[in-house]
Amino acid sequence: MASESGDNNMDREMILADFQACTGIDNIAEAITLLELNNWDLVAAINGVIPQENGILQSNYSSQASQADVFSPAGQSEAAEAESGGAELPPPPPSTSSSSSPPSSSSAFCPLNVSSRHIVERQPRMLHFRVEYRQRSVELVVDESSAVGDIKQILEAEIGVPVSRMQLKGWKSGDVSDSTPLRSLHLPKNNSLYVLTPDIAPTASTSTNSALQDSLNQNFLLVISHREAQRDYSLNFPGSRTIQEVKRNISDLTNIPVRHQQWEGWPTSASDDSMTLAASGISYPCHHLSVCRRSSPANPQEPSEEVCSLSVQCADVHMISDSEGDDFEDASEFGVDDSEMFGMGSSSSSRKSPMMPENSENEADALLHFTAEFSSRYGENHPMFFIGSLEAASQEAFYGKARDRKLLAIYLHNDDSVLGNVFCSQMMCADSIVSYLSQNFITWAWDVTKEANKARLLTMCTRHFGSVVTQTVRTYKTDQFPLLLIVMGKRTSNEVLNVIQGNTTVDELMMRLMGAMEIFTAQQQEDIKDEDEREAREMVKREQDEAYRLSLEADRKKREAQEKEEAEQVRLERMKKEQAEEKEAIRLSLEQTLPPEPEEDSGEQISKLRIRTPSGEFVERRFLGSCKLQVLFDFVASKGYPSDEFKLLTTFPRRNITQLDPSSTLVDAKLFPQETLFLEAKEA
Repeated sequence: MASESGDNNMDREMILADFQACTGIDNIAEAITLLELNNWDLVAAINGVIPQENGILQSNYSSQASQADVFSPAGQSEAAEAESGGAELPPPPPSTSSSSSPPSSSSAFCPLNVSSRHIVERQPRMLHFRVEYRQRSVELVVDESSAVGDIKQILEAEIGVPVSRMQLKGWKSGDVSDSTPLRSLHLPKNNSLYVLTPDIAPTASTSTNSALQDSLNQNFLLVISHREAQRDYSLNFPGSRTIQEVKRNISDLTNIPVRHQQWEGWPTSASDDSMTLAASGISYPCHHLSVCRRSSPANPQEPSEEVCSLSVQCADVHMISDSEGDDFEDASEFGVDDSEMFGMGSSSSSRKSPMMPENSENEADALLHFTAEFSSRYGENHPMFFIGSLEAASQEAFYGKARDRKLLAIYLHNDDSVLGNVFCSQMMCADSIVSYLSQNFITWAWDVTKEANKARLLTMCTRHFGSVVTQTVRTYKTDQFPLLLIVMGKRTSNEVLNVIQGNTTVDELMMRLMGAMEIFTAQQQEDIKDEDEREAREMVKREQDEAYRLSLEADRKKREAQEKEEAEQVRLERMKKEQAEEKEAIRLSLEQTLPPEPEEDSGEQISKLRIRTPSGEFVERRFLGSCKLQVLFDFVASKGYPSDEFKLLTTFPRRNITQLDPSSTLVDAKLFPQETLFLEAKEA
């Protein structure tokens, strides 16, 4: 029996795959519904979906030529060139990429039974993949018959990473081997994957456009010494950041306008401030620079040590716009001293609005402000933050159906941390991180810069996650923020799987998110199994209860029908009894009102009548010849034969006496001196 069940499941999987291939329906639930409506009859299901012409099912694809245009090598290379920003990339390898021509219609048929009376043309099912690698995104389209290794070979040509050192993540079924066919994974039409290369260290080389593209994605550590303040700043910048942007950030930290900055340590190749750090020739991964205020005629006096030391205590990189930088430089041109412009206690953090207002009454309003400020600082490409209380976010993530549950990612921001801007701009806004969080997590955020907001967060954590999590968050120092807490809902309590600090990389962050997702997926599968078993038990119980209810209903109706029938019988019997009593009363009354039977020697005309009843008995009686026929009728009725039910007939000639005038006499009716009559029931 077990093997038969397995064979049936395998047959249905094959039917489902063939049905999707023939109809182009990618939604598995919709495909299964259509097949179930047709009792898993593949031909009937296809005929119900695809319009027919002369018994041949029409293909969903308009032509082979148009499909070849879509998946041509030229089209793919143009898409890759657009994705890489115009950089020249090596062409994809033949035969394994999405540029492979689809099979001809003569060799691709939907595997229907020969006796089905239909010939179905089967087109290859193409799968779309969006593959994220660091700051790059590669679009691929491959045939479902390809293997996982074919995708890696395409990516090797696209991103320059050897297949042997490439980790392709994001499969719904966990890790797969290079030889795994895509068809066996039952993938939807559109998929998202991620390439991880944890064992490959980026190289700072400008020999080729591909290497330059990689260096633009690298992070450079600039150790900048402020000579007047005798203070060093260790700042992380991506290779795509320009020298001008670095100088503006230093202006934000040191209150030295860009045009008044005097630098030492830039390489001779960094001749233009519009150059990126990757192209400037600075050392990777760390480069040392120094800066001080340049003396100018407009402001010949050097600022004091006290004024130059009015920088922020945390090395937070605050990006200011071109217009802000111009305003500062214009102020210097008019002889306004920087200390007068910003005040003795000013800092970069005081010139930007807080991420979250302090003591906000409503958590939703605070998170709306947080989202708007996050977007204004770092752009619109960021995770979709849940707008609502932490309790509502937990309900959304943990307490739905097992299949719909997600992990909860709690992002804790601190404007006083040097890692804040770097983590937000490079980690939280990376396409791969944004996509992965949006698909698998409910992301909730909070700002702990203000003590009141931090205390409020600790209270919420204590209420929802317990004192251990609260103490863990409390122990982290300012320079360890931002934090990303990964929380998983369990049957009895919620569990914090991971606490990710701000000093991480995109690859490390992605690996830790995926590690948490693997733990969650294993737990989710158990929960789904338990939930399905519970629903199956409840379904059986509901069916039993419904069957019991229907049985009780049938018994009730049967009992009611029986009681109704018995009541009807009682009523009929009572009616018959009443009618019989009424007839008997009438009979007795008629019998009492009859004139006495005359004697034979009375000397009057005597009519002797002999009446034969329907039962064959004879009744005899003497009547006066002058008696009226009504007396005869009353006599017959007194014997139980009323005239409205029986007719009185003569033997020969046959006459119906009951039709004569009741007031006429027996002599007039020729029933004298004697006559034999018989009773006959009237027809209904």
